[in-house]
Parts: sequence; C-alpha cells; structure tokens
Amino acid sequence: MQSLTASRHPPRRDPAPSRWAYRTQRWMLTPIFRAFLFRGLPLMLVLGGAALWVGHEPNRDALIATLTELREKFESRPEFQVSLARVDGASEALAEVVRAKLGLTLPMSSFDIDLEAVRARIETLDAVKSADLRVRSGGVLEVVITERMPVAIWRTEDGLTLIDDEGHRVAGLISRSDRPDLPVIAGEGADKATAEAIALVAAAGPLIPRLRGLVRMGERRWDIVLDRHQRIQLPEKNPVEALERLLALDHAQDLLNRDILTVDLRSDRRPTLRLTPHALAEARRAQGLETVENEL
Repeated sequence: MQSLTASRHPPRRDPAPSRWAYRTQRWMLTPIFRAFLFRGLPLMLVLGGAALWVGHEPNRDALIATLTELREKFESRPEFQVSLARVDGASEALAEVVRAKLGLTLPMSSFDIDLEAVRARIETLDAVKSADLRVRSGGVLEVVITERMPVAIWRTEDGLTLIDDEGHRVAGLISRSDRPDLPVIAGEGADKATAEAIALVAAAGPLIPRLRGLVRMGERRWDIVLDRHQRIQLPEKNPVEALERLLALDHAQDLLNRDILTVDLRSDRRPTLRLTPHALAEARRAQGLETVENEL
C-alpha cells in the first residue's frame, strides 16, 4: 500500500538553487560584473571586429582615402579660405617688408597656414619687436606688429646703426643727418648700455644743443662729448647724479663756457679740470710761472 502511494507521488524537488545558479546570481549582483557583461564585453567584440576589418590592407587603404577626401573637402570650404593679409601697427615701409616675409600664396586654407612658423619668420626682422597673427572672419589674416622704435644711433667701424632702448638693431643708417633728432653713441659695448645713455641724454638738459654724442669707455662708463672739443668724463657708478651735480655747478659758475677741455667727474670728492693750452698759458702767466721759467 505504501509503495503504491509513493509511485503516485514522486519525491519533491529541492527549491534551493544549484551551486552554479547561486554563483551566477551573486555575480549578477556585483556592479563590476554587470558593467563588464553589458558594456565591456560588447565593446570588446565591436573593437575586435573593427580591428580585424582594419587589419585587412584593402579595407585600411579605402578608409584612409575616404578620411583624406572628407578632410580636404572640409578644409577647402569657402569659410576657411584666407584671401587677404592685413598688417597693423607698422609703418608703410615695414608693412611691405612684413607682407613679403609672410611667404604665403593667397588664397589658401587657414588649415594650411602655420601661424607659429609665420610669426617666427616675421620676428626675424630687425624692426619687429613682436608679431601677433590671427585669422579673422571674412578670410583675413591679421598681423599685428609691435615695431621697435629707434632711440639712438650707434656708430661703429661698420657704419651707423639705429638701435632701440634695449640696444637691439632696428635698421642701418646712411648719414647722421638723416636722423638729427637722435643722439649718437659709440664705443665697444655701447649698445648694451643704451638705456643708461638715454637717461644721461634726458638729464643733460641745457647741454643738449651742444651735445655731439656719448662714448662708452672700457665697457664700464661714459664720456659725454660736447662741441668745442669738450669732454665730460663720468664715473662708472651713478653717472646721472654726477652729471646733475656738474650742471648745478655750471649754472652757478658758468663752468662749461670757459676754456676747458675735460671735466673729470670720476672722483666723488671734486671734479678735475683740464684747461686748453691757451687757458693754461694764461693761468701760468697770471701766476708768474712763465716769467720765472723764461728767466731761468
């Protein structure tokens, strides 16, 4: 009787999940596993398929040709064409030189213009301190120039050179009379001390009409050369202050209008004067020295 009942009712199935089902459920509860299964794995399959397709040389060549064609069509669109170069901030003569220095055959695509290389070429010009290039709307290449302004004429064995306040060459000069508004400096290393020379010229004040130039001595200090062959020897340190003291003395005693060849200001204690031969003879005669020498 019991066996008959057992055959009619088979044993009940265990509701607990199997070991693999349990592990699968645990994995599915892990965020990293779900991300790999639903994102990482499909991405790997897609990338793998793409790599296999690109690895075939005819497919790769066709892809490169298509991309190149698309790029050329995009870059050759009218809105990217540069047809005009405009130079601002420079004189007319310098602007023409800058346009020639661009080295561009317009019109051309803005993508084919290496702005950094063009800027470097322009800044090789002596008269250009800096250049800024931008491609504006309407196909205009704007070149903004910061021009070097000459502040002095540097006289060397090779001729005359216009230099700026940093001692940088601006341009050559044929004749001094072409720029009578600028002071002349000379001597080895004079260009490196241009700023100090300009400060001395600014402090010269009433001596400017008589100023002929400044000479750098031993690359350490300046001599101011005036007309009538007069020379002011300035000290190495604080030359502007020394010149201002001399101007005050000249204002009080009219020193530089006398028969003096050299005023030596290299000593802080007092200036040393060198007289002209005529003034020296007159001074000796006034002291009776010449009469004594003749009698001896």
